[in-house]
Amino acid sequence: MKRFITQKLVSWKNSKDRKPLILRGSRQVGKTYILKRFGNDNYENVAYFNFDHDEGLSELFTHTKDPKRIIEQLSIGSGKKINPSTTLIIFDEIQECPNALNSLKYFCEEAREYHVACAGSLLGIRLSKTSFPVGKVEFLNIYPMTFSEFLIADGSENLVNIMKNTTSITEFPQIFASELIEKLKIYYIVGGMPEVVYSWVNDKDIEKVNRIQKNILDAYESDFSKHTSSNEANKISLIWNGVPSQLSKENKKFLYQTIKEGARAREYENALNWLKDANLIYKCYAVTKCAFPLKAYNDLSAFKIYLNDVGLLRSMSGLDTSIILKGDKLFEEFKGAFTENYVVEALNYLLEENPNYYTFDRNEIDFVIQRKNEIIPIEVKGGISTNNSSLTKYNSQNDNKLSIRFSLNNLKKDGKILNIPLYFIEYIDNLDI
Repeated sequence: MKRFITQKLVSWKNSKDRKPLILRGSRQVGKTYILKRFGNDNYENVAYFNFDHDEGLSELFTHTKDPKRIIEQLSIGSGKKINPSTTLIIFDEIQECPNALNSLKYFCEEAREYHVACAGSLLGIRLSKTSFPVGKVEFLNIYPMTFSEFLIADGSENLVNIMKNTTSITEFPQIFASELIEKLKIYYIVGGMPEVVYSWVNDKDIEKVNRIQKNILDAYESDFSKHTSSNEANKISLIWNGVPSQLSKENKKFLYQTIKEGARAREYENALNWLKDANLIYKCYAVTKCAFPLKAYNDLSAFKIYLNDVGLLRSMSGLDTSIILKGDKLFEEFKGAFTENYVVEALNYLLEENPNYYTFDRNEIDFVIQRKNEIIPIEVKGGISTNNSSLTKYNSQNDNKLSIRFSLNNLKKDGKILNIPLYFIEYIDNLDI
């Protein structure tokens, strides 16, 4: 299946200043598949090493830090000659070997001619606990498949091309808009986990989709207990399984008391950060002011959390898939939680960081982003109704030039408000605004 990150990997390969690469992302988003396919398509050879499967592999990194000696040992162990430039070296599950992580510093300083790419399902956890040489590696983030990647996998690349080539604020023909909305409904159900998407596009079997999603969720739960203490695993599980109830509230601000009666931040903060470092949740902070630089106004005591994948949220919430037959109701179900989760995923992919949100005069702006030298307030609507708009109230009190509404309405501009269809979020930078 086509993934857009491949373009970034090619740029890394061709860079004169290339450093060892670390591919970051949650479990089962396709890290290993992407690296192997990229290697097979762009190199003469791929030398693949998995620190989780090969227990003896870590021993190689305990005896030397010399990249040339490491390469010699790896070549002997794999039975393949490892050549600079023509061989892609893949270190998978590298978080299982801290010495291998540390060796990347020396590959950068002494053997940059070798192309080294790394991945790991809980790499963020390891890096948060490890003294890691800053500036000696490059990072790329990989996420669940975007809506556009889903469309391509499902045989609708023509719809992607239409969106990609849209640069002016003109309405999409209704025939295309309706089809995109129908596809988006399915994406809310299926989500972007590659194994789930692959199953859907090949079998169109929703029961199989449900089973695979359940297996992924079970694997996540297994990680909690495998990589933390029993006490900490219980706290992580409580937060994780409590996400749907957090998002079901009218005010989606995260409250520790919702997890467990009497729960306090100091008891659960580490567990929450574990989920964030594992790339299983997105943490969106409130800002006290919509001004430059936006992050300077983060209110660290007020935040919302969202899941890494809207399909997994649907599975965890127990929402029956028959909802896709009920018109546009899916977009508004669960107090708009699915739509907000989808928007956070799309914005995170677009911005490479989580959006903020803002409250004022008992009103709330769903998201706020800093983009192209502007602070842009964003309103999220699951349907086409724009009644009781906090965005309209915000615009009346501020001199911002632009605000955005994500909804099922077509692409159009009404005064300050630019309506972006939910299916078009990935391409907002293409617009000549």
